[in-house]
Amino acid sequence: MSLLPKSITNLIDELSRLPGVGPKTAARLTFYLLSKSDLDNKKIGNAICGLKENLKQCQNCYNYAESDPCSICDDESRDISIVTAVEEPLDIVAIEKTGYNGLYHVLGGAISPINGIGPEDIRISQLVDKISKSNTIKELIIATNPTLEGEATAMYIKQQLVGETIAITRLARGLPVGGDLEYADEATLSRAFEGRKLY
Repeated sequence: MSLLPKSITNLIDELSRLPGVGPKTAARLTFYLLSKSDLDNKKIGNAICGLKENLKQCQNCYNYAESDPCSICDDESRDISIVTAVEEPLDIVAIEKTGYNGLYHVLGGAISPINGIGPEDIRISQLVDKISKSNTIKELIIATNPTLEGEATAMYIKQQLVGETIAITRLARGLPVGGDLEYADEATLSRAFEGRKLY
């Protein structure tokens, strides 16, 4: 039997279902919200309820936006000869901070047989179709995560594009800035050696 009121345990349970939020964090968030004014909590609630109201999915890149095409695809100053394939829309936010000026294609995940996600469950066929029908795309940058799933997805995409006359590149991987060699794992060090450049 819980010592907490049902309204509190209900919110803790719901918040615990969010990615990266465990029961302790969910409880902290719940008690934080209890300390806020009704007006502040209504603003949060309204923001959650209205999250999807004005959102669309861009039919060019599959990013979330308030217009279709999205502001990136609609920007005439972007380099339309380069497309970067990412797993999720949040990846675009990170890449945009680097000054990248090309276009994107959001795959909507990565191939993960253990989780029942195959190539047909993400937007690989749309990417292949986009490239095969385009005469402007010269390079595809595969920016999937450096995980087993991300690697499998990158390899599958490359196999699907055999015969296409575009450059297919992969984001470099290696040692992080500020990292110590002694703490790097074998795979990271191997990739750092493979990706070395003239200095």
